[in-house]
Amino acid sequence: QVQLVESGGGLVQPGGSLRLSCAASGFTFSTYVMKWYRQAPGKEREWVASITSTTLTSYADSVKGRFTISRDNAKNTVYLQMNSLRPEDTAVYYCNAVRTYYTTTYITNSYWGQGAQVTVSS
Repeated sequence: QVQLVESGGGLVQPGGSLRLSCAASGFTFSTYVMKWYRQAPGKEREWVASITSTTLTSYADSVKGRFTISRDNAKNTVYLQMNSLRPEDTAVYYCNAVRTYYTTTYITNSYWGQGAQVTVSS
């Protein structure tokens, strides 16, 4: 059974830091691209950051220089270190695992966590 469980969310003041964790189970974690998305109230879900199986990283412009994504394949866990938080970072943050492979056609597996609330407010 595939599971992605986020933790580490909460309330933080502007300028503060939080670290989100996403613990994975039920699939071969090391072979998946891991991503973080977020969804603010009344807005569409947006991509935040990605890390490949070879630890190449990419970030949305809105978080570049402030957020860092990392993974620990031994612990089947992906992290999102969030620094210099702003009120506009307030959202539910979701962990996503994606892998595309080819057999006779391309197949994509995609799994989602339940989300973690991050609130940035004074």
